[in-house]
Amino acid sequence: MLNDRAPIPLYHQLGDILLAKIKAGEYPPGSRIPSELKLAAAYRIGRPTVRQAIELLVQKGFLVKRRGAGTFVIDRKPEIDLFSLDGTTASFHKKGLATTTRMIEAVRLERIVGNPENPFEGKDAYFFSRLIQVEQTPVLIEDLYLHPTLFSGIDRIDLMNGSLSEIADERYYMRPESARQSFRIGYLGRERSAVLSMDPHTPVLIVNRFLNFPQADSAVYSELFCRTDRYVFSQTLGGNRNA
Repeated sequence: MLNDRAPIPLYHQLGDILLAKIKAGEYPPGSRIPSELKLAAAYRIGRPTVRQAIELLVQKGFLVKRRGAGTFVIDRKPEIDLFSLDGTTASFHKKGLATTTRMIEAVRLERIVGNPENPFEGKDAYFFSRLIQVEQTPVLIEDLYLHPTLFSGIDRIDLMNGSLSEIADERYYMRPESARQSFRIGYLGRERSAVLSMDPHTPVLIVNRFLNFPQADSAVYSELFCRTDRYVFSQTLGGNRNA
């Protein structure tokens, strides 16, 4: 129950109780929570206090009010931190999500032209493209460009079932020491939209990522094209492993 002698305001206490019930599954996603009147009676407080508690959870993105229907628990999308130095798939694994990978374009050494943002512009680089799926649902396309000397022979390694970060560590004895990335919204062509099972008029999140190694800066450059209807993609600020 609520403690009116505690330094924490009553509406905060009620908000914490409701949030605990949401996280425990007592109020599952999409369900309606009890009305203000019922909550006020159950916790022996006034309706204005209940209204404050609900508004707090609305602001935090856990509840949504629907006029004439009540207040409902939002089906929150899992949040994936894309800025892990351990690799893209590791970001999903940290959330307990199993991924499968399908190669879209096999590894090949080619001259990179027509993309000024690419650090290998006008130079040779290993290139390959792969699709990341979670529970058989396409989530993102990742185009990768690798330093041709540091990753010599990578075209003879199975990258579909292996982690690029593990391969760099175990086969080439390299680990990234820093990274940077940028976010923007864009659109895919019809062919790539079909790979992601999306309408080509639906925007995607585009992430440009540069991984720096002791041996060379931007030795790995990737472009990620992410669906945002299933997951929230974020970037952690600070820390040693995430920048």
